[in-house]
Amino acid sequence: MAEHKEEPVLESVMDKISDKFHGGDSSSSSDSDDEKKKKGSSSASSAEAMKAKIYRLFGRERPVHSVLGGGKPADLVLWRNKKISGGVLAGATTIWLLFEVMEYHLLTLVCHCLILSLAILFLWSNASTFINKSPPNIPEVKIPEDAAVNVAHTLRYEINRGFATLREIGHGRDLKKFLIVIAGLWLLSVLGSCCNFLTLSYIVFMVLYTVPVLYEKYEDKVDAFGEKAMIELRKYYAIFDEKCLSKIPKGPLKDKKH
Repeated sequence: MAEHKEEPVLESVMDKISDKFHGGDSSSSSDSDDEKKKKGSSSASSAEAMKAKIYRLFGRERPVHSVLGGGKPADLVLWRNKKISGGVLAGATTIWLLFEVMEYHLLTLVCHCLILSLAILFLWSNASTFINKSPPNIPEVKIPEDAAVNVAHTLRYEINRGFATLREIGHGRDLKKFLIVIAGLWLLSVLGSCCNFLTLSYIVFMVLYTVPVLYEKYEDKVDAFGEKAMIELRKYYAIFDEKCLSKIPKGPLKDKKH
Protein backbone atom coordinates (compact mmCIF):
# COMPACT_ATOMS: atom_id res chain seq x y z
CA MET A 1 0.00 0.00 0.00
CA ALA A 2 2.85 2.37 0.78
CA GLU A 3 4.39 1.67 -2.61
CA HIS A 4 1.08 2.47 -4.33
CA LYS A 5 0.87 5.81 -2.46
CA GLU A 6 4.45 6.79 -3.29
CA GLU A 7 3.98 6.21 -7.03
CA PRO A 8 1.30 8.93 -7.61
CA VAL A 9 3.30 11.38 -5.46
CA LEU A 10 6.38 10.80 -7.58
CA GLU A 11 4.33 11.12 -10.76
CA SER A 12 2.83 14.43 -9.61
CA VAL A 13 6.27 15.79 -8.73
CA MET A 14 7.63 14.74 -12.15
CA ASP A 15 4.66 16.35 -13.89
CA LYS A 16 5.26 19.64 -12.09
CA ILE A 17 8.94 19.58 -13.00
CA SER A 18 8.17 18.86 -16.65
CA ASP A 19 5.56 21.64 -16.69
CA LYS A 20 8.13 24.06 -15.32
CA PHE A 21 10.66 23.04 -17.96
CA HIS A 22 8.10 23.30 -20.77
CA GLY A 23 6.91 26.67 -19.48
CA GLY A 24 10.48 27.91 -19.36
CA ASP A 25 11.08 26.64 -22.90
CA SER A 26 7.95 28.32 -24.22
CA SER A 27 8.80 31.60 -22.50
CA SER A 28 12.35 31.46 -23.82
CA SER A 29 11.09 30.65 -27.31
CA SER A 30 8.60 33.55 -27.15
CA ASP A 31 11.41 35.82 -25.96
CA SER A 32 13.59 34.67 -28.84
CA ASP A 33 10.70 35.27 -31.29
CA ASP A 34 10.25 38.78 -29.88
CA GLU A 35 13.95 39.44 -30.22
CA LYS A 36 13.88 38.22 -33.82
CA LYS A 37 10.93 40.50 -34.59
CA LYS A 38 12.70 43.45 -33.00
CA LYS A 39 15.86 42.69 -34.94
CA GLY A 40 13.87 42.34 -38.16
CA SER A 41 12.05 45.63 -37.61
CA SER A 42 15.27 47.41 -36.69
CA SER A 43 17.03 46.03 -39.77
CA ALA A 44 14.09 47.07 -41.98
CA SER A 45 14.09 50.58 -40.51
CA SER A 46 17.86 50.84 -40.94
CA ALA A 47 17.52 49.67 -44.56
CA GLU A 48 14.86 52.32 -45.18
CA ALA A 49 17.09 54.94 -43.57
CA MET A 50 19.98 53.88 -45.78
CA LYS A 51 17.78 54.10 -48.88
CA ALA A 52 16.69 57.58 -47.83
CA LYS A 53 20.30 58.65 -47.41
CA ILE A 54 21.35 57.44 -50.88
CA TYR A 55 22.09 60.35 -53.19
CA ARG A 56 20.00 60.51 -56.35
CA LEU A 57 20.61 62.80 -59.31
CA PHE A 58 18.56 66.02 -59.29
CA GLY A 59 17.04 65.05 -55.92
CA ARG A 60 15.05 62.20 -57.45
CA GLU A 61 12.87 60.33 -54.94
CA ARG A 62 10.76 58.23 -57.31
CA PRO A 63 11.77 55.47 -59.75
CA VAL A 64 12.87 56.45 -63.24
CA HIS A 65 9.67 55.04 -64.77
CA SER A 66 7.42 57.27 -62.66
CA VAL A 67 9.69 60.29 -63.20
CA LEU A 68 9.19 59.90 -66.96
CA GLY A 69 5.43 60.04 -66.45
CA GLY A 70 4.70 56.32 -66.43
CA GLY A 71 2.44 54.62 -68.93
CA LYS A 72 3.29 53.75 -72.51
CA PRO A 73 5.70 56.65 -73.23
CA ALA A 74 7.88 55.66 -70.26
CA ASP A 75 7.70 51.99 -71.33
CA LEU A 76 8.82 53.03 -74.80
CA VAL A 77 11.78 55.11 -73.60
CA LEU A 78 12.88 52.49 -71.05
CA TRP A 79 12.64 49.65 -73.59
CA ARG A 80 10.03 47.62 -71.70
CA ASN A 81 8.93 46.23 -75.08
CA LYS A 82 12.09 45.78 -77.10
CA LYS A 83 10.30 45.17 -80.41
CA ILE A 84 8.34 48.44 -80.32
CA SER A 85 11.28 50.48 -79.03
CA GLY A 86 13.58 48.93 -81.62
CA GLY A 87 11.05 49.71 -84.36
CA VAL A 88 10.90 53.37 -83.31
CA LEU A 89 14.69 53.56 -83.27
CA ALA A 90 14.90 51.92 -86.70
CA GLY A 91 12.31 54.36 -88.08
CA ALA A 92 14.17 57.40 -86.75
CA THR A 93 17.45 56.05 -88.14
CA THR A 94 15.82 55.45 -91.54
CA ILE A 95 14.50 58.99 -91.65
CA TRP A 96 17.92 60.39 -90.77
CA LEU A 97 19.60 58.25 -93.44
CA LEU A 98 17.07 59.34 -96.06
CA PHE A 99 17.34 63.05 -95.36
CA GLU A 100 20.98 63.36 -94.34
CA VAL A 101 22.95 60.60 -96.08
CA MET A 102 20.87 60.20 -99.24
CA GLU A 103 20.01 63.96 -99.25
CA TYR A 104 16.31 63.31 -99.74
CA HIS A 105 14.06 66.34 -99.12
CA LEU A 106 11.05 66.25 -96.82
CA LEU A 107 8.57 67.77 -99.25
CA THR A 108 9.74 65.42 -102.02
CA LEU A 109 9.39 62.38 -99.76
CA VAL A 110 5.88 63.36 -98.63
CA CYS A 111 4.73 63.98 -102.21
CA HIS A 112 6.18 60.69 -103.48
CA CYS A 113 4.59 58.71 -100.64
CA LEU A 114 1.20 60.34 -101.30
CA ILE A 115 1.45 59.72 -105.06
CA LEU A 116 2.28 56.05 -104.50
CA SER A 117 -0.43 55.43 -101.90
CA LEU A 118 -3.15 57.30 -103.83
CA ALA A 119 -2.27 55.48 -107.07
CA ILE A 120 -2.48 52.08 -105.35
CA LEU A 121 -5.82 52.90 -103.71
CA PHE A 122 -7.29 54.38 -106.90
CA LEU A 123 -6.30 51.38 -109.03
CA TRP A 124 -7.48 48.93 -106.37
CA SER A 125 -10.89 50.66 -106.06
CA ASN A 126 -11.45 50.61 -109.82
CA ALA A 127 -10.11 47.11 -110.35
CA SER A 128 -12.27 45.62 -107.58
CA THR A 129 -15.35 45.70 -109.87
CA PHE A 130 -13.57 43.63 -112.54
CA ILE A 131 -11.96 41.04 -110.26
CA ASN A 132 -15.07 40.62 -108.07
CA LYS A 133 -13.35 41.63 -104.86
CA SER A 134 -14.29 44.14 -102.21
CA PRO A 135 -12.83 47.65 -102.53
CA PRO A 136 -10.21 48.77 -100.00
CA ASN A 137 -11.45 49.82 -96.61
CA ILE A 138 -10.02 53.31 -96.18
CA PRO A 139 -10.33 54.42 -92.53
CA GLU A 140 -11.55 57.89 -91.70
CA VAL A 141 -8.76 59.77 -89.95
CA LYS A 142 -9.60 62.70 -87.70
CA ILE A 143 -7.57 64.59 -85.13
CA PRO A 144 -9.44 64.55 -81.80
CA GLU A 145 -10.29 67.97 -80.47
CA ASP A 146 -9.26 67.08 -76.89
CA ALA A 147 -5.83 65.86 -77.99
CA ALA A 148 -5.22 69.00 -80.06
CA VAL A 149 -6.32 71.25 -77.17
CA ASN A 150 -4.09 69.38 -74.70
CA VAL A 151 -1.08 69.70 -77.02
CA ALA A 152 -1.77 73.39 -77.53
CA HIS A 153 -2.10 73.96 -73.75
CA THR A 154 1.15 72.10 -73.07
CA LEU A 155 3.06 74.07 -75.72
CA ARG A 156 1.58 77.33 -74.44
CA TYR A 157 2.62 76.53 -70.86
CA GLU A 158 6.19 75.58 -71.80
CA ILE A 159 6.64 78.63 -74.07
CA ASN A 160 5.31 80.99 -71.39
CA ARG A 161 7.60 79.42 -68.80
CA GLY A 162 10.56 79.88 -71.13
CA PHE A 163 9.66 83.55 -71.69
CA ALA A 164 9.31 84.06 -67.93
CA THR A 165 12.74 82.53 -67.34
CA LEU A 166 14.31 84.76 -69.99
CA ARG A 167 12.60 87.82 -68.49
CA GLU A 168 13.85 86.94 -65.01
CA ILE A 169 17.40 86.47 -66.32
CA GLY A 170 17.20 89.75 -68.21
CA HIS A 171 16.30 91.58 -64.99
CA GLY A 172 19.46 90.24 -63.34
CA ARG A 173 17.71 88.48 -60.47
CA ASP A 174 19.49 85.12 -60.66
CA LEU A 175 23.15 85.08 -61.66
CA LYS A 176 23.47 81.30 -61.36
CA LYS A 177 20.57 80.70 -63.75
CA PHE A 178 22.02 83.30 -66.11
CA LEU A 179 25.34 81.45 -66.30
CA ILE A 180 23.59 78.09 -66.85
CA VAL A 181 21.45 79.45 -69.70
CA ILE A 182 24.43 81.18 -71.32
CA ALA A 183 26.49 77.97 -71.12
CA GLY A 184 23.61 75.95 -72.61
CA LEU A 185 23.07 78.38 -75.48
CA TRP A 186 26.80 78.46 -76.20
CA LEU A 187 26.90 74.66 -76.28
CA LEU A 188 23.94 74.60 -78.68
CA SER A 189 25.66 77.14 -80.92
CA VAL A 190 28.78 74.97 -81.05
CA LEU A 191 26.73 71.90 -81.91
CA GLY A 192 24.79 73.88 -84.52
CA SER A 193 28.00 74.93 -86.23
CA CYS A 194 29.18 71.30 -86.36
CA CYS A 195 25.99 69.76 -87.79
CA ASN A 196 22.66 70.78 -89.26
CA PHE A 197 19.29 70.81 -87.51
CA LEU A 198 18.27 67.30 -88.62
CA THR A 199 21.47 65.69 -87.37
CA LEU A 200 21.22 67.64 -84.13
CA SER A 201 17.62 66.47 -83.68
CA TYR A 202 18.68 62.88 -84.33
CA ILE A 203 21.50 63.17 -81.77
CA VAL A 204 19.07 64.56 -79.18
CA PHE A 205 16.62 61.75 -79.96
CA MET A 206 19.34 59.11 -79.54
CA VAL A 207 20.42 60.62 -76.22
CA LEU A 208 16.85 60.76 -74.89
CA TYR A 209 16.19 57.25 -76.15
CA THR A 210 19.28 55.56 -74.70
CA VAL A 211 20.39 57.51 -71.60
CA PRO A 212 17.28 56.79 -69.43
CA VAL A 213 17.43 53.02 -69.92
CA LEU A 214 21.19 52.97 -69.27
CA TYR A 215 20.73 55.13 -66.20
CA GLU A 216 18.00 52.83 -64.87
CA LYS A 217 20.31 49.85 -65.32
CA TYR A 218 23.34 51.42 -63.64
CA GLU A 219 21.66 54.04 -61.44
CA ASP A 220 23.58 53.17 -58.25
CA LYS A 221 26.98 53.65 -59.91
CA VAL A 222 25.85 56.78 -61.77
CA ASP A 223 24.36 58.33 -58.62
CA ALA A 224 27.54 57.66 -56.64
CA PHE A 225 29.62 59.30 -59.37
CA GLY A 226 27.12 62.18 -59.63
CA GLU A 227 27.36 62.82 -55.89
CA LYS A 228 31.14 63.15 -56.10
CA ALA A 229 30.87 65.36 -59.18
CA MET A 230 28.31 67.65 -57.50
CA ILE A 231 30.55 68.02 -54.44
CA GLU A 232 33.46 69.05 -56.66
CA LEU A 233 31.29 71.44 -58.69
CA ARG A 234 30.02 73.10 -55.53
CA LYS A 235 33.58 73.60 -54.34
CA TYR A 236 34.63 75.19 -57.63
CA TYR A 237 31.48 77.31 -57.75
CA ALA A 238 32.12 78.53 -54.19
CA ILE A 239 35.65 79.52 -55.17
CA PHE A 240 34.40 81.23 -58.35
CA ASP A 241 31.69 83.02 -56.39
CA GLU A 242 34.14 84.21 -53.77
CA LYS A 243 36.75 85.47 -56.23
CA CYS A 244 34.61 86.75 -59.11
CA LEU A 245 30.83 86.80 -58.66
CA SER A 246 30.82 88.44 -55.24
CA LYS A 247 32.84 91.33 -56.63
CA ILE A 248 30.27 92.12 -59.35
CA PRO A 249 28.06 95.09 -58.31
CA LYS A 250 24.44 94.18 -57.70
CA GLY A 251 21.68 95.42 -59.98
CA PRO A 252 19.16 98.09 -58.99
CA LEU A 253 16.38 95.53 -58.53
CA LYS A 254 18.33 93.65 -55.89
CA ASP A 255 19.13 96.88 -54.09
CA LYS A 256 15.45 97.81 -54.02
CA LYS A 257 14.52 94.38 -52.72
CA HIS A 258 17.03 94.66 -49.89
